[in-house]
Amino acid sequence: MIGGSCAEGFSRVREEFERNFADRGEVGASVCVMIDGEPVVDLWGGVADRETGRPWEQDTASVIFSCTKGATALCAHVLASRGQLDLAAPVARYWPEFGQSGKEDITVGMLLTHQSGLPVISTPLPDCAFFDWDRMIAALEVEKPAWEPGSRHGYHALTFGWLVGELVRRVSGRSLGEFFQQEVAEPLGLDFWIGCPEEVEPRLAPMIFPEPREGDEPSLFMTMAATKPESIPGQIFANSGGYMLPGPTGFDSREAHAAEIGAAGGISNARGLAGMYAPLACGGGLAGVELVDRRALTRMTTTMSAGHDETLLIGSRFSAGFFRSIDNRHRPYGLRDSVILSQDAFGHPGFGGSIGFASPADRMSFGYTMNNMGPGTLLNERGQSLVDAVYRSLGYTDDSAEVWC
Repeated sequence: MIGGSCAEGFSRVREEFERNFADRGEVGASVCVMIDGEPVVDLWGGVADRETGRPWEQDTASVIFSCTKGATALCAHVLASRGQLDLAAPVARYWPEFGQSGKEDITVGMLLTHQSGLPVISTPLPDCAFFDWDRMIAALEVEKPAWEPGSRHGYHALTFGWLVGELVRRVSGRSLGEFFQQEVAEPLGLDFWIGCPEEVEPRLAPMIFPEPREGDEPSLFMTMAATKPESIPGQIFANSGGYMLPGPTGFDSREAHAAEIGAAGGISNARGLAGMYAPLACGGGLAGVELVDRRALTRMTTTMSAGHDETLLIGSRFSAGFFRSIDNRHRPYGLRDSVILSQDAFGHPGFGGSIGFASPADRMSFGYTMNNMGPGTLLNERGQSLVDAVYRSLGYTDDSAEVWC
């Protein structure tokens, strides 16, 4: 049932991975841990497709939802490291049509830190709108900020991909998916796409939408999404052209896989996520592939927006494009409103519980993907148990000041 390899010192990770299948409802999944860019854990197992019984193999991949944002943010940092993109500059310097409707002073950095006030598109979107890049860009150009830009932050769950991705396109002259493939995925040898080729489709694991479990208390974000369509959470789901719902225009359609949806549509597996973060855990480059400079790494590891999140409705912390460790275990929904990492770590979780991140102090990168989506806003017991097992394998303890911050 479980394939792959696990170094002796990381046996805890394999034990938790097996327990996820035995006790926590895992269906199909992969987990990968790299130290200095070399895998010490590379495991996969379970069933990729419940309808056919097709097993999860070494090269199985799936939709990674918001883990895609880490890839999109990395593209912006690559350009910034080359001196082509200034995070302090107004977005309109690179994208003139953006500078209207109260957005004239929004900076590139505000987009990356979820402070621009553009968490949703208020104009009703037709079915399949997410598959039309130009339509989405035009909608964002006329959108008015929901709050004064820079005054607060709120997770840009879906708009982030077009906002940052259009900057990548304007500056580089290539689409977001092309830039990521040519500058990151191909040089690092990753199975990771923003805009998935058709020939990869047979390898993909269909996602299993999360179902409420008896006794579970829904998160405030999911409650608002289900009961108040005019709220920010409600608009994220209801005004997505069908993308955020299972069905023919949803996230698991061929059209969705092929589209460049930079906030939520990436296709990869644990090895792809860990491989993308490996250079960032090792100073910005690895094996002759230099992605970013030290200034970019400082921006990735420095919290730039924190406190109450206008979208997630919990406490959150962001560096320039990445989640930092968030401990909301004191809240009613607890672990599922949290992403508990070491103090230096940065990365991104995905809807349903996937995650990729780098811990530079340990030169460690991590990836976890699955098809059976868990409830909650951020991580859940399956992903967090694997993260915890990695840190314990590295010598951290539960009461360490350096972890579970």
